[in-house]
This record gives sequence, structure tokens and C-alpha cells, in this order.
Amino acid sequence: MRETDHTDLALVLKGKAPIIILETYDEPEALALLGRLRKGLFGSAWRWTHTQGLEPLGFGLELKNPEEYTEPSAMLKYLKAQHGAQLFVLCDLHPFIDEPKVVRYLKDIALDALSKKQKLVLLSHQLKVPAELKRLSVKAQIRLPDAEEIMSIVREQAREWQEDNHGQKIRTDSETLDRLVANLIGLPHQDVRRLAHGAIVDDGAITDADLPELTRAKFALMDMEGVLHFEYSTEHLQDVAGFTQLKSWLARRRAAFIEAKSRSGGADIPKGVLLFGVQGGGKSLAAKAIAGVWGVPLLRLDMASLYNKYIGETERNLREALKLADLMEPCVLWVDELEKGLAEDSDNAVGKRLLGTLLTWMAERKSRVFLVATSNDVSQLPPELMRKGRFDEIFFVDLPATTVREDIFRIHMTKRRLSIEDIDLSELAAMSEGFTGAEIEQVIVSALYEASAEEKVLAQRHLEHCLRNTQPLSVLRAEHMASLRHWASERAINA
Repeated sequence: MRETDHTDLALVLKGKAPIIILETYDEPEALALLGRLRKGLFGSAWRWTHTQGLEPLGFGLELKNPEEYTEPSAMLKYLKAQHGAQLFVLCDLHPFIDEPKVVRYLKDIALDALSKKQKLVLLSHQLKVPAELKRLSVKAQIRLPDAEEIMSIVREQAREWQEDNHGQKIRTDSETLDRLVANLIGLPHQDVRRLAHGAIVDDGAITDADLPELTRAKFALMDMEGVLHFEYSTEHLQDVAGFTQLKSWLARRRAAFIEAKSRSGGADIPKGVLLFGVQGGGKSLAAKAIAGVWGVPLLRLDMASLYNKYIGETERNLREALKLADLMEPCVLWVDELEKGLAEDSDNAVGKRLLGTLLTWMAERKSRVFLVATSNDVSQLPPELMRKGRFDEIFFVDLPATTVREDIFRIHMTKRRLSIEDIDLSELAAMSEGFTGAEIEQVIVSALYEASAEEKVLAQRHLEHCLRNTQPLSVLRAEHMASLRHWASERAINA
């Protein structure tokens, strides 16, 4: 069974394949489209549902007793006896598709369909075709609305709201409206209509405040929970200490990514970066900050959840996740601890297939999905992934310098609304040589517990005591840290 392009449903209806598999959640749009396209091709068209039985699709003669054909076998027996050019659209067949009698009827109808000039459309949100029907089938998709169609739907919803509210005008501006339309790309017509209505109906305005909630709703409709996660909280770069080189790099590329200037002959759209370094160094925080400063959704790919015991399912999960990320553009796709997802398994087969799927997507994607991959051990990553051009840049996240550690103390204490008036941050920074940002935060947490136990306000001595009693990872794994620095010295930029 071959996959057709999503724009040529009309050609498929004219083609030789007797069965068309049409997967969509937008049943009303699919039925309306088929009703238009069938004109001139079929003398009549019928729609079947498990509750209503057989009814005309559009105008046509109605059966006297459509309810007699609510059961699949009775309906298919009736269709098998029909003659003449007819289109049969079966909406609810997916729960019965594996029943032997249903499969046999479908096969009989399909084998006679060419001579009778008939066509079967199996319409469902998801349908697994039995092996004996695959060579008689072709898979088609409904084209999703483009930006122009989405804008038309938004304006239609705005007019309806105005009519219901005595002609009151919708409050918005062209930039926000364009961003709303961009966020709705990738959804079927009915979902675009519903989300556009939701953005307008509460206050009669389309504002920046509507966009995050709309993006979350869009992600929920994609139904990839468990593999791909929508990160609700993103950071601001001012909350990320250090990372001077990375911040500068991102600032220079923001316009090219957000405005997609490359589509009109400007700079190439940024594709992604690899951040590697010591655990707790702030790689995850930086990934969140990229999405925050660029003002786009952040999706996190859980590599461990991709794995499935059934052959081929792991790769399919990755393909579906990457497809969803493409539909969510513009967005940041964060793959945390990349080396764990691509670690070699017992026969090395699944890891290689996952790597191949990921590399193909990285090379061929046209969408504005900025890939941020983080790794604690770059030596475990496959050489193919590290080839020049896979990522725009590779950044090494080293242990924070003295001035950066001072900023980290200030940021975490300010977040907890702790007074720093009587705290010598420079002394704490000097004492925390070799500490990561995560370890410094934990020192503050531990010091707060100590102060609380003494029923005292957090003081310098609490922090210094916790620092002296903490052995940083850079000491416990000194050889590993030296190895990372050696690798980074010739192959990466210090973030």
C-alpha cells in the first residue's frame, strides 16, 4: 500500500485503486471534500456510520430503511450487490476491520470495483489495513489549511463574534494576528476553527496572552504525550549565569529564526546546537532559556520513552515525534542526554535505526525547529552525529568561573527572596571553586535547612559550612572532567 501526497485526493478518486484509506480527525471536512470531488466521477455517493446506517452523501435517493444497514456485514452485503458508478464512504469501520467476514466482503467489493467504476473510502482517525487488502488500497490525506485559509477562518470567527456582540470590533494588531495564524498551522480545519473561536470569545480580543494557551492546546491535540512533552516553564537569559558566548550566538540568529529571513534570500535558518559538559552545569537551563528568549514553544523529547518491545515501533515513535515537532514550528526541540537514547543495544540494530531516522530528519527538514541536544558524555555519541554540519555549533559547558559563581549565588538567593545584604558573595564564589550551578543551588538549600533548625535567619556561616561539607563532582570525577576539557579544546566553543 503506497502513501499518496496530501494534495492529490482528486487524482486518487480517479485512479485504479479500489480502496482509499483516509485517516483524519476532521470527519466533517473530509465528507464535505469528498462530496465536492465526487461530482462528475460517480453517479451517486453514500455515507455509512454505525449509528445511522447508509445515507446519501450530499443529494441523492434515500433508502427507506437505512437503519437496517447499521451492522457492517449487512451494509457490505448490500454494497456488494450494487451496480453503476458509486462512491461508498465508510466512517466507522475501523473497530470491525479485522473480522474475517468484513475483510472478505471488502475484498469482494474491491475486486469488482474497477469494472463497476466504484470506489470505497475507509474514513477514520486511524485504521490498520489487513494484509490481504493492502495491495488493493491506497492511503490518502486531506491537505491541511495553509496560512491564507487559516486567516480566512479566523476572520470568519471574528465576524460571528461581532454579530453576537452588537457589531463590537475585535481588538488585535497585525503582528499578533500573524503569530496566531502561524501557531495554527498544522491543524485540521475544525481544530483551527475551535481554537480561533476560543482565542476570541472570552474578551473579544486577540493578544499575546492568548498565544501560549493556544500553543498548549495545539500540542494536546497532537496526542504525543509520553514521548514528546510540552515544557510549560521556560527561562529568561538573565536567569542564566554565564554562557556569554552562547548568548551572543543566539542573539545574532534570533531574527533569522523567528522571521525566517532565509526564505527570502537572507541567512540560513538556524538548525540547532549541541551542548555538552559536566552534569549540573546548566545545559538544561540553557535549553529552556533559548525557547524563552526567542518566545517559541519548548518541546522535550524523552528518548527513553521511545523504546518499544515490538519491532519497528521505536523508530515509528521517533518519526511521529519529529513530525509533531515540525507541525509545532516555530519551536525549540530539546533532546536531553542524547547519548542515552542512542546507546548501543545488544545487537546494535535499534540504536542504528534510531540514529538513521534522526540524521535523515536533521538533514532534510525545512521547518523552523531548532534542535537543542544536551549530553553529559560526548564520547558515547556516534561519530556520524558529530560530523561538521549536523549542528550549527557545538558548545562546551565548563565549570563556572568565579564571577559566574557569584552570579549563580545571587540568582538563586534572589529567587528565594533571601536577603544578600549581609552575605559576602565574592567570598562564597571563591570558596566554591569547582562547583557546578546545581551544586551551588543545593548548598543554598542545605544552608536554609541548617538556619531553620537553629531558628535563625540564613547567614554567611551557614553557607560556608555547607560549602566545606560538600564534595563537588569535579573532584569526585576529576579524570572525566579532564577528558571532557581535552575533547572540547579542539572541537567545541566554550559556552
